[in-house]
Amino acid sequence: MEKPNRLLLLSELRVRNTAYDVSLSRSVLTWKRRSSSPVYHPFRPRFCVPSFSRRTDSGVCHNVPVSEIVAVREEEEENRDDGSWKKIKEREGKDCRQAFTVLYVERCQRHRWRCAEVTFACPDEALCQLWISSIREQLAATTSRPKHLLVYINPYGGKRKGKHIYELKVAPLFAQAGIRTHVIVTDYANHARDHLKTQAELKKFDGVVCVGGDGMFSEIIHGLIWRTQADNGRNLNSPEETLLPCSLRIGIIPAGSTDCICFATVGTNDPVTSALHIIVGDSQSMDVCSVHHNNTFLRYSVSLLGYGFYGDVLTDSERKRWMGPARYDLSGVKMFLTHHYYEGSVSYLPARDIIGTPRDPGRCHSGCSVCQHNGEKHSESAERYKMDIASESESDMEWRTIRGKFLAINAASMSCACPRSPKGLSPAAHLADGTTDLILVRKCSRFDFLRHLLRHTSKDDQFDLNFVEVHRVRRFCFTPRHCQSDSDLELDLRENGKRQIFSQICRDHPACGCTPAYSSWNCDGEILTHTAIDVRVHCQLIKLFARGIEEPTVFEDLTNPCAI
Repeated sequence: MEKPNRLLLLSELRVRNTAYDVSLSRSVLTWKRRSSSPVYHPFRPRFCVPSFSRRTDSGVCHNVPVSEIVAVREEEEENRDDGSWKKIKEREGKDCRQAFTVLYVERCQRHRWRCAEVTFACPDEALCQLWISSIREQLAATTSRPKHLLVYINPYGGKRKGKHIYELKVAPLFAQAGIRTHVIVTDYANHARDHLKTQAELKKFDGVVCVGGDGMFSEIIHGLIWRTQADNGRNLNSPEETLLPCSLRIGIIPAGSTDCICFATVGTNDPVTSALHIIVGDSQSMDVCSVHHNNTFLRYSVSLLGYGFYGDVLTDSERKRWMGPARYDLSGVKMFLTHHYYEGSVSYLPARDIIGTPRDPGRCHSGCSVCQHNGEKHSESAERYKMDIASESESDMEWRTIRGKFLAINAASMSCACPRSPKGLSPAAHLADGTTDLILVRKCSRFDFLRHLLRHTSKDDQFDLNFVEVHRVRRFCFTPRHCQSDSDLELDLRENGKRQIFSQICRDHPACGCTPAYSSWNCDGEILTHTAIDVRVHCQLIKLFARGIEEPTVFEDLTNPCAI
C-alpha cells in the first residue's frame, strides 16, 4: 500500500524572487526557503525523488496539509523590480515566467480561519502544468469534499444581513473551490423545512448549507431528519423508535441573532471560517434529542432544553422581538427579579458504560476520544440497550426520579457556549457521545441563583453548589405537579402577562392563584406548548461540515509557520 507521505513532486521554485524547495506528498505541501539563496538563482527542477532528505540548515518552512488546500490556479506573472509579482495578460515583450497560486487555510487567533495564498514561479510551462495537475489530482482524490451544495439563506434573521454575508464572503470562496451551489432565499418561517420535506432532490447534493442563526439551523435539521425517516418508514411519533442517521452533512454560515451551534462546533462565529470548513469537507457528528408528549412528536433539540428560568426568558422575549437581540438581556433581568420556581418530577435514565462526567475539566474538542468511545459503545449495544429500556420501564429499576421545586431544569446536549458565555451551561458536555447533561437548579435565594448564573462566565465549577445537581443521561421525562390540558395551557399562556404583574407581590400566597403553576420549555429558542415531555437522545444522528473546536496548541505558535 502506498504511503501517504511519499513524495510525489519536488522542485526548486521561487516565491517573490526567493528560492524555495517545494515538495508535494499525498498529505502535505511543503515549501522551505533555501538559507543561502541569492537574489537570483537558476532553477533546478527535480521530479519525484524518493530519497530526498530535508535540509538541516535553518530556514522559513511552511507545511500545509493537502486536505486544507482550497484551490490552485494558474498565473502568468511578470517579475517586478521590487520582487513582487503582477498578473499580466500579454506576454509579448515582457520577461515573464509561468506561475501557479495555491489558496490554503491559515489559522488566526480565536479559532478563526482565513484563506491565504502563495504564488510559486516556475522556470517553464511544463513544470508549472505538472504542479497544477498534481495538486488538483490530490484534491480530487479527497472524497469528503463537497462538489454540489443546496444553500438556504434567511434574509430576515439577525441584522438582516444573511444574503449580503453570503454573496460577499462565502460565494466567492465556493466559486474558487469549484463548488456548485443551488441557492434558495427563504420567504417565510419554515420555508427551508417544508422544501426539504417535500421538494428538494437530495440525491443531487453533497450537503445542505444554512445561512442564518440557530432558528434557521433548526429548520434544516427538522426537514432533513423528517425526510430521512419518512423515506425509510420510521414512526416519528414513537419515542421508542430508533432513528436513522442523515446521509447529507449540514453547513452553518452564521448570520443570526444567536449562533450557538456554530460557536460550539467551530469555536467562532465567523462566516469565512465556516465556509472554509465546508470547502475542505470537515465532518463532525452530533447528537439530536427528540421531544415527545403522549406519544406525539413535538420537536428536535441539539443544544438546550430549558424549563423554568430559560423558558420564562424566551416566553417574555417573544413579546419584545421589535427590540432585536437586546430583548434577551431585558427579559433575563426581568425573570431573574421575578424569581419563579416550579414544582414537578424529573425521571431520568442514567448513561451507562461511558467515560466522562459533567464535571470533567476537559472539553469536547476535535477528534474527541470521549465521543468516539461512547459513540462506538452506543452502536455496539443499540439492540441490547433497546431491550433494556423496555424492561427497565416496566420494572422501574434503573430509572431514577427526583421531585421538588425548581428554578430551572436544563438539558444541555452541548456546552451551549457563546461569545457572552464562553463556558456555556455545561462546559464538559459532548457533541456526539449519545448523552445529554440534565441540570437541576432547586429553589434557592436570588443571591444564590445569581452565583450560579455568574459561574457560566467564570472559571469556577458552576455545579459545585448545594442547590444544583447534574446528571449525564440518555433519556428523561418531566411531569409538572399541576399538569393541565392543552386548552388550559394555551389559555394561560395568553394570560400569563397579566398574572406576572401581581406575581411578585403575592408569590408566597398560592391561594390567590397568582403564582404560575408551570413554565414553558425553551427548545433551541422555540417555545413548546406542552410541559409534560419525554426526551430521548439519538447518538450521532446528524453530521456537520465542522471539525469540532481544535486544541489550543494548534493556535499557540502562530508566529512559527512550521507549527501549522
